[in-house]
Amino acid sequence: MTHDDPERRRAEIAEGVAAVRARVAAACAAAGRNEDEITLIAVTKTFPASDVRLLAGLGLTEVGENRDQEARPKAAECADLPLTWHFVGRLQTNKARAVAGYADVVHSVDRARLVSALSDAAVRAGRTLRCLVQVSLDEAAPGEAAGEPAGEQGRGGAAPAEVPRLADEIAGAGGLELGGVMAVAPLGADPLPAFTRLAEIAADLRGNHPDARIVSAGMSGDLEQAIACGATHLRVGTALLGGRRAIVR
Repeated sequence: MTHDDPERRRAEIAEGVAAVRARVAAACAAAGRNEDEITLIAVTKTFPASDVRLLAGLGLTEVGENRDQEARPKAAECADLPLTWHFVGRLQTNKARAVAGYADVVHSVDRARLVSALSDAAVRAGRTLRCLVQVSLDEAAPGEAAGEPAGEQGRGGAAPAEVPRLADEIAGAGGLELGGVMAVAPLGADPLPAFTRLAEIAADLRGNHPDARIVSAGMSGDLEQAIACGATHLRVGTALLGGRRAIVR
């Protein structure tokens, strides 16, 4: 296992980071955008804290996790690093208090009960959580949660018509800050129409909440299309770190 060889693993990750950054640069050039507009989030699900440290050493300090039971100990182990933790997976209300203890940004807010749970937890912890409204762009079928393989759990997401109300609730809740929107492209379809729709929803949202400028969209397979449609945050795992593997502690 390359995790037992830190230098080799660092070289692997450095190669992945360089390749993704080159893709981002090319996509930004094609879209007439500035690379500075893009925040690259490394989704480190199933990878060890040692990989998070290697990413940080390469200048990538935005870290995404899908599951609290993995994210919490990893965040604790890396508490000495200047990281921003993004919770990008489907979030149960009974996990809100735990997630509020370490996450800086929650991408998957899709219902009023979760807004209330996160608000209570953030106030109790004395923290401010930036929250994104997760938008369902594929209401017909469950698939992957944000950033994780299909079939593991329901994708989640609020219907587009529900986004304004949910955004208002986040903006008015104690301990929360409305950051913008997030979505996952429908499985097996051209992502461009979905990301175009998300861009329209994001623009409408900024009409009432001008500071909610985050558009979290795009993963390893569709980051170019997401950038073309105005994404500000990309959630990338496999292209940075390789195929999913069991955590080696």
